[in-house]
Amino acid sequence: MHPARAKSDPLAAHAAIERFVQSSRQPVLFEAGDDPLTVSPASFSLTTRGLVVTIECWSDTKNLVRRVRGIRSERRGRLEIEIERFGALAGTLTLLDLADPSNRDADRRGARLKYRERFRRSLHRQFAGYRVAELSTEPDLHHSLSPSFPRALLRRGSTGIAAIGASEDSLSPSDSLSFGLIWLDHLRHREPKVTIDTLAIFLPAGHETTTCHRIRHLSTTAAQYMVFVHQANNEAQVDPRDYQNFDTRLPVAMRPQVSPRLAETMDRLTAIDGVERRDRPDGSVSLAVRGLEFARVIGDDLLYGLDRKHAAGSEAHLIEAERIAREIARLRNFQSIDRANPIYKRHPEAWLESQVRASVEALDAMIYPHPLYGQVPQFAAGERGIIDLLGVDRDGRLAVIELKADQDIHLPLQALDYWMRVKWHLDRGEFSARGYFPGIALACVAPRLLLVAPSVEYHPSNETILEYFSAQVPVERTGVGLEWRKELRVMFRNHGHRRLPPN
Repeated sequence: MHPARAKSDPLAAHAAIERFVQSSRQPVLFEAGDDPLTVSPASFSLTTRGLVVTIECWSDTKNLVRRVRGIRSERRGRLEIEIERFGALAGTLTLLDLADPSNRDADRRGARLKYRERFRRSLHRQFAGYRVAELSTEPDLHHSLSPSFPRALLRRGSTGIAAIGASEDSLSPSDSLSFGLIWLDHLRHREPKVTIDTLAIFLPAGHETTTCHRIRHLSTTAAQYMVFVHQANNEAQVDPRDYQNFDTRLPVAMRPQVSPRLAETMDRLTAIDGVERRDRPDGSVSLAVRGLEFARVIGDDLLYGLDRKHAAGSEAHLIEAERIAREIARLRNFQSIDRANPIYKRHPEAWLESQVRASVEALDAMIYPHPLYGQVPQFAAGERGIIDLLGVDRDGRLAVIELKADQDIHLPLQALDYWMRVKWHLDRGEFSARGYFPGIALACVAPRLLLVAPSVEYHPSNETILEYFSAQVPVERTGVGLEWRKELRVMFRNHGHRRLPPN
């Protein structure tokens, strides 16, 4: 059937719907904003009276009845039905065959559409004087906008508000702030005649803390921010200034304790070309080749291996540990011809960290080469994919160094997460009290924040997001050469903030 002919022909639509249901193995019917309903002989009805076609589908909790006008579109595994809603308003029902390979992401898309309608209702409640001029869940790769977070533009005359939402089904609701800032910036450039000075963010309950902490360190002259938390049937606005406490812990820095029995073993392993020794704050010692750990000394025990560590209790075990180290050194080398080898490609941030530790003064001559601490303070941040280093410069000012080997939209805000916690512990005098940076008087000023990545691997949106950082966050963006595995060369340094005033 030709879609254009069926659009104004309810009887042709009836035939198309019957044909679709009969040919589908797992048909469901849904309306935007609602859960899908299973289509079966016991829960589905399609009736015709004259020229009036009615579609009905029901479950234990819902009964959907709509008058069919025609077919909007028809393709494999999917049928868009034009229907008449109450008040003679046009709408759309969608029939899907979940068994069709083309609909593998249908559940995810259905959840996004359902949340989009909830988001729309929230916008109408919270901004009654505004018109929802635009609301979308479509991906926009050119502007780095994700379909996982619906975005909207609200208009009232020449005033606008950018809005973004995250549902309970979002893998990481806190990522919405990155996309929200990108959306705000995009609208400001696209709509020069509209004053858009506010970003409204809607989050599921229990996921607002990280976003509120981040907002407290964004510039209030670059934009204003409103945070709403979804509740059962509405949403409540929260004040980011009320979020002052962090989920963070600073363990006591312990001196490495290596038993005399293992001292000779350690010397034997570190004599292998490429092996690096790294003393950890918990008192253990890590042995790695270009960032890839192959052994660790904990008290009187030497553990070795890559994916799984084994206790080394004999000379044969030590020989095996040496063999692993030499093999890693052979494969994980800038001169390697097998750059597709998993050992070469594994944990690129750890390799970049190794290069920075070896030549941090080439990165910034002010920073002491020792000590450099990794992964302190500790906080629940999931899999960040970013290496954290903490050093101190020759003026006693802490330097947070965030390393990323490939593009990441969320690098600026994830780096801010770590910086905030470092500042939190610094303000309370905990670094010196817990044994960090012995013999160095730490300055009670905001730490520096250094973002380090290959110059060609910064995501284009990183600079946009940094424009919204508060001037109280002294951030620097450093790009290193593409051949950083061979030599760490600084290609550019971008200090400070390039602030865009509200339009």
